[in-house]
Amino acid sequence: MTLTAQPTTEQERVDAAIDDLLASHPPRETKAVDFLGAQFDAGLAWVHFDEGFGGLGLSPGLQKTVNERVLDAGGPHAAYRNPIGYGMCGPTVAVWGSEEQKRRYLRPLFTGEEIWCQLFSEPGAGSDFAGLAARGVRDGDEWIVNGQKVWTTLAHLSRWGLLVVRTDPEAVKHAGLTTFVVDMTAPGVEIRPLRQITGEAEFNEVYFTDTRISDAEMLGTPGDGWRVSLTTLMNERVSIGGSIAPKGSGAIADLVKVWNDLPDDHRDAATRDKVVALWSRAEVLRLTNIRANQMRRMGDPGPEGSIGKMASADLNKDIYAAVVDLMGADGMLYGSYEMVRPETAGSADTLQKAFLRARANSIEGGTSEVMRNILGERVLGLPGDVRVDRDVAWSQVARN
Repeated sequence: MTLTAQPTTEQERVDAAIDDLLASHPPRETKAVDFLGAQFDAGLAWVHFDEGFGGLGLSPGLQKTVNERVLDAGGPHAAYRNPIGYGMCGPTVAVWGSEEQKRRYLRPLFTGEEIWCQLFSEPGAGSDFAGLAARGVRDGDEWIVNGQKVWTTLAHLSRWGLLVVRTDPEAVKHAGLTTFVVDMTAPGVEIRPLRQITGEAEFNEVYFTDTRISDAEMLGTPGDGWRVSLTTLMNERVSIGGSIAPKGSGAIADLVKVWNDLPDDHRDAATRDKVVALWSRAEVLRLTNIRANQMRRMGDPGPEGSIGKMASADLNKDIYAAVVDLMGADGMLYGSYEMVRPETAGSADTLQKAFLRARANSIEGGTSEVMRNILGERVLGLPGDVRVDRDVAWSQVARN
């Protein structure tokens, strides 16, 4: 009798699971939703999640192997269809959700059958997220929510939202928050488009008017909202700025292509040096993200996500500014400016649109100024910023 050798290392276990997935569900012959469902069932959705909930309980860094092999085989990636759900909401539900919530939400989130959005920012509470004013008031085994959220990506497509509201106005602002999963089709939820500089409206403002949410949809307990939101935000920053693309790909590939397509008399030494400097910055960021990914342990990402997020925001803006400069007058030609509601976030089918969309990179997911504060305090150990409302009840804090 021949015995088949069992995988002995985490890498071997993941490789074997990928082999089985690709053999049983050939990506080019399988519907995307069916393939992603099989990937989830195999524990290859988020390999560091618990078994039975899309994971194998292994190191987070092994997800890179999964994603690369699936994409190389022509398979789909959950982040394209459901970027907020995959990168931010899924990890939050996995950490803070009940067994019932994880069983109900994670699989259809990963397959893209149910799109998710993140309901954090408000007109008066953007960078000061803990100062939010949307209220949740308990009514028996339900909570009644009233308030407004803004800059909500893909809310127009979303079935579920990750919502943070204030449930205790007499507590200090960080302590009086609670997080819920909210049904975006529930009575009292109104979604309005926010047209961006690109002409698209991937962002939205969302109004809640006496919206009822079951107590069973709470993540954590009352008052845990700040800690729950940190799980979301740290994963968001890794999702936005921590991806590890192949060398020379992505935005920098656009710049190099434009440079190579220039007439010979336009490729002077000074411009070449600028392109090379940006390419070097892109490579340094890629290597930094590789190191940060290798240092990650199980659980929430640490402040290293803020490094990649801040650096990628500035780099993308600088790269596409250089692209438009090299294009000359063509850089001013945009084409149609008709408002559309896109099916995914952050996409750009022209270089001009990429230039405009990159302006948002230093705002979304936490401004670059906030990232610098986080890195200064949590990485460099510098004195904290002045906070005059640290020990004051939210109801007593002066607001506009």
